[in-house]
Amino acid sequence: MTKGTTSFGRRHSKTHGICPRCGNRSFHVQKKVCARCSYPSKRIRSYQWGKKAIRRKTTGTGRCRYLKLVTRKAKNGFQEGRKPAPRKKNKA
Repeated sequence: MTKGTTSFGRRHSKTHGICPRCGNRSFHVQKKVCARCSYPSKRIRSYQWGKKAIRRKTTGTGRCRYLKLVTRKAKNGFQEGRKPAPRKKNKA
């Protein structure tokens, strides 16, 4: 068996599949661990030697569905379960 062309012909099985958390094809099928985000671990994988990788994945790079509302809610002190005060009509 040589190291080159003949060895490459034997490559049939896939080692990595799609990760349920990050959606990348980096979920190791046998280990059941994602190489990119370390799913099923609770903490998302990030290292200080990969500053660029952290920058790509950090807060603000996605949609920020909830984070957009936080500033507005914080102004009102995170009120919940109240009815808004009735609006006063202008007498002109």
